[in-house]
Amino acid sequence: MDGKHLRTVGRWLLGAALLLAGIGHVSAQRQEFQAQVPDWFPVDADVVVVVSGVVEIALGLALLLLARHRVVVGWVVAAFFVVIFPGNIAQLLEGTDAFGLDTDAKRFVRLFFQPVLVTWALWSTGAWRALRTRATPAATTTPG
Repeated sequence: MDGKHLRTVGRWLLGAALLLAGIGHVSAQRQEFQAQVPDWFPVDADVVVVVSGVVEIALGLALLLLARHRVVVGWVVAAFFVVIFPGNIAQLLEGTDAFGLDTDAKRFVRLFFQPVLVTWALWSTGAWRALRTRATPAATTTPG
């Protein structure tokens, strides 16, 4: 399997994971996700969970269906993972149990998976490649 096909499979897997997580937000796992909303966040935890679930569903569908716009979708998905990261930090600092993360050690280790998700979103959509290509100056000559 070449790199392009591997990235496509990676994009589909990430899209499916976001779709499933989003469905979990608005259904059976709603209370577990509410436990991850920081105490200091000024919006009702249930509203945060439902809205973030809808966003995850939309992002998952975008990864699966909008291949023509995959680079833009990749940056949006990566930004989403960055935006929700403070919730993961708060879960550690507040000692909140959810999804089997019932020790500080488990909550701490989980923090290292968020950069993996950001990288996955950028790699699988070709967003990294597009940025590198754009940042590489074309060979030009200057008039003498």
